[in-house]
Formats: sequence, structure tokens, C-alpha cells
Amino acid sequence: MQTKLLLASLLLAGLSDSAAPERWTWRSPIDLVADGKSGRLFVAESGARRISILELAAGEVTSVIPLPAAPSGLALSADGERLFVTGGVAEGRLWVVDPQQGTVESQFALGHSPLAPTLSADGESLWIANRFQNALSRVDLATGRVVEWTPTVCEPIACALTPDGATLLVAGHRPSGPSTGVPVASQVAVIDAASGATRALVELPDGSTAVRDLCLSPDGRHAFVPHVLARYHHPTTQLERGWVNTNALSVIEVDPPRWITTVVLDQPELGAANPWGAVCTADGEKLVVTHAGSHCASVVDLPLLFERLAELDPEELAELPARLGFLQGVRQRVDLGCTGPRGVAVLGQRVFAAGYFSDGVACLDLSGEGPSVGSLPLGPLAPPDEERLGEILFHDAKICFQEWQSCASCHPDGRTDGLNWDLLNDGFGNPKNTKSLLLSHATPPSMVSGVRPDGESCVRAGLRHIHFALRPDEEAHALDVYLRSLEPAPSPHLVAGELSSAARQGRVWFEAVGCIECHPAPLFTDLKLHDLAHTSGLDEGRRLDTPTLVETWRTGPYLHDGRAADLRQMLLKHDPEGRHGGARDLDETQLEELLAYVLSL
Repeated sequence: MQTKLLLASLLLAGLSDSAAPERWTWRSPIDLVADGKSGRLFVAESGARRISILELAAGEVTSVIPLPAAPSGLALSADGERLFVTGGVAEGRLWVVDPQQGTVESQFALGHSPLAPTLSADGESLWIANRFQNALSRVDLATGRVVEWTPTVCEPIACALTPDGATLLVAGHRPSGPSTGVPVASQVAVIDAASGATRALVELPDGSTAVRDLCLSPDGRHAFVPHVLARYHHPTTQLERGWVNTNALSVIEVDPPRWITTVVLDQPELGAANPWGAVCTADGEKLVVTHAGSHCASVVDLPLLFERLAELDPEELAELPARLGFLQGVRQRVDLGCTGPRGVAVLGQRVFAAGYFSDGVACLDLSGEGPSVGSLPLGPLAPPDEERLGEILFHDAKICFQEWQSCASCHPDGRTDGLNWDLLNDGFGNPKNTKSLLLSHATPPSMVSGVRPDGESCVRAGLRHIHFALRPDEEAHALDVYLRSLEPAPSPHLVAGELSSAARQGRVWFEAVGCIECHPAPLFTDLKLHDLAHTSGLDEGRRLDTPTLVETWRTGPYLHDGRAADLRQMLLKHDPEGRHGGARDLDETQLEELLAYVLSL
């Protein structure tokens, strides 16, 4: 990886703007599913907007299925006759694909940001996680009609159904609620599949965030959830032994639903950054977790893991999240030979991982005395341009001391982990809520308290003081280019891409009560610092940067310390002096209209 990045940096350094190559469409595979009957692998390529069909015996792509939007998730019917593909954002879609013919048979409209399609036990319906609607929907496959909506965890991102079809587990990507309490952590919803009712919400340990997947043991008794485990109560003074971020696996009992423990996947002096996909072999012997930041996999001996856990009392189990080295002899780290491994699939003793940045599939064979790794390319790999190189670096823990974290550890998808961090750039002992990096280079000054003049200086300070690394400026520049390329996603509060009637009236109140004075379009920030009497302690009287309101719908919690779980709390509960505009003077209907407008931006 270091060699690839060095070569890419040298290539870019020698190119003038006029000599820059035509932009390549990278495949960027994110998910895959294996068909044991046909010996084929179906790979969702988000960049190329297609499904590639990879014949495992030949080790090559034999056909591709174009899609009108980027795919986000896959599910295969039990008989292998139908492939179900989710995709799109504001106009979410479900495509029903005939894998034999390689054609899209039909498509259905879904809600906003659909992913993680999961077939019901009878194969007649499909559960869909609508990430940015914080909801779960169930689709009748005969009609394509959404028959049920279930509010659920914050940004549901992964689903798994127990083998008996009775229980559905749904993992939330990040914490909900304010970031000033304890615990601040992602949750897993345990849902009765027949009724859609939530049986329990299982909270992961304090600091659990950036969940990407979950899987079940073959007997359905346990769920495994990989995630970042942030030590956000610590000031960011060092990285040794996972001082800032560790990378973990939570073990959940399904019935009765309860958290059992969380084990750390890192080694004492080597992080395993950004755990992503998770899968168990059918015999229940091995659990494999991909690490998108460290480009490796953790192979966990499940019988030995449960044997060790059985030796611990409840107090010792509760303390495991703080213990590095517990998995020594239980977990094996394997270099996958690809860049940015994400989604995983299993076929017998072979595990396949989608190499997001290497445009290929890694094959991990567990059948021998030790794991062996092979590679299945999806096609030729083009050298990255500056934007792509910046995207690679943003997600690469190899540029961090001991690989503990990448930029994406605290800024998944370039946004926020929902936690408060004490970064020491404006004092010691005054943590601030993580900001989204969307528009960070277009809205100076930077940081919550405006202590950095611009996004460029933040990038360089982050490499030095957060990654504890000295990197060439070519890499910092590439990161700048990538961050400037981030675009806002359409709000789930829009109706057919337009403001609702309530939001249109809310725009009137937005101007009438003075919100527009500090949040003018198009960036919805005046680029100034203000004292709104929200600060206390070491920050008392400090002026804070006016944040952009673009994508406010996905950047909660709110205020500099995340004390407000939602905008209503921010405007009413946490504005005792009425300095945050005149929203307190609106009646209930008017306030709802104002909120509808802000959440539509």
C-alpha cells in the first residue's frame, strides 16, 4: 500500500493540469454475495453502477449488469434464481435481477437511502434498512409495495435474520441522542420478524460508533457487531495502546436479547482500523472481520473465544472492552492484499472481501493449516487521480502511527461520529462535538471554535497531531481535493426533491425570525464567530464558528458540545437567553414549519 501511494504521489506530482488524465470510473465494490450452486460471486460496484458476475472456477468476470444508480446492498434468493439489489439515495430503488439471464426483471420504488436487503424466511418479502430515515421497511416482493415501516436505531445500516426466521437484528451506524451523557453508543434493535415490533434495544459499550455490519452465528444464538470503540473521554495526547480509537467486536445474545461483552481486535502495538464486514463460516468455527483502514482481516476462532468468555465472571466481561491482547491466540490477523476491504461473503471455507480501492475481490481460504490469500480482479486498475488518492488516504490507517485509525474513524463518510473530543487545539479539558467535513474547505474559519483559519490547515494539523505522522504535502493536498469534492446528499425531508408545503412556509419564518442573518444561502453560514451564551467552564464567553446548515438533518447532536439531541431542544431548551434567533417566539405550528425547512437543506 505504501508503495502504491508513493507511486501515485510521484505520478501526480509530475502532472500539470493540462496533462491530467481523463477521469476514470473506478468500480469501488462495496458488497458481494456468493452462490454455492452456480459457483458464482455477485459483486455490487458502487462506482461503476453495476453488478459484476464473477465465475469462481475461472477467476474472472463473465458478465456485468448495468444499473441506473449506485448499488448499496445485495441479497440472493435461497434457490439462486433471483438477486435483489438496493440502490439510490433520495429515490431509492429495489432491482430484481435474473442472474441466469443477467437482466433486471423489475424495479420497485423504496424510501430514502435503502441498503442491507434481507429476505424473510418464506422468501416472499424483503426487509430494507432506510439509513437516513432511521427506519426499517418491509417490501412485498409480489407487488413491490412497502407493507410496513418500523422506526428503529440511528442510521440503520446492517440487518441479519435468525435461521428460524423469527428475529431480525438491525444495527445502527452511530449513536443517537446528546453526546454529553453516558453511554454514547450505537445500538442494535432486536425485532420480531412476524409483527415488526421491537423486542429490545441492545446498547453497545460507551464510545461505540461507525458500525458497518453485523452477522449471526449459524445457530442464530449470537450476533457479532464490528465497530470503532472510541476512547473519547481521553484528551488526544497520544495513540499508544489505543489511547484514542480502538477497533472492536461486540458479542450479543439473541434470546433473551443482551450484550455479552466487547473484545478489542487490535494488538497492543498495532491497530486494526475501521472494522467493516463480518461473516461466520457455516460450521461455526470461524468469524472473519474485514478492516477497511488496515487492509486486513481478523480470523477469530469462535469455539475458543466462547471457551475463554465462559471462564470470566460478569464483572470481567464488562471490563473486556478495555483489555488489549485478550484475543491473543484466538484471533489471527491476515493481510488481504487489497485496499479498503469492505463487504464480505462466505462459501464453504472461502471468504471473499470487496476491495473498494483496489477494484477487486480478495479470497481468503481457511481450509488449510493457515489462511491463504488470493486475488480476483474485476478488471484493470487505473492509477488514481488526486481526488481518488485523497479518498484513499482519508480511509487509510497506514498513514497513522501504528494504524490505530484513519480520518474516517472519527469522520465516517466524511461526516461525524456523534462524539465529543478534546483535541487540545483550543485548550485542555473542553471537548467539542465532531464536525462534519462537508463544505469544510468552503466555510472558513475551521473547527468549532474557529481556531484554524481554513480546511487546509486542519488537514495538515490532523495528520501531525491526530495521526501523529509526518506526511508529504502532496498527500495533504490530495486530501484537500477529496474533501472539496464531497457533495451534500438530498435530504430525506424533501418531497419529490422539493420543499414540502410546511418547509416552504418554514423558509418564511427562517427569514422573519432572523435565522438568515447568520445562516444566509447558499452556504447557510456567515463565516463568523458568535457568542450565543452556550459555553461554560473553560469555554465560557468563547465565540464559536457559525456552522453551515447544509445536511443539518444528518449532523446531530447539536451545539458545540452536542448537548442538544435535536433542533427543537437546541432552539428551546438550550437557549435560555434567546440569543439563537427568534424561534422561541413562534407558536407550535410555526416552529414545526421552521424545523421542516432547516431539515430540508
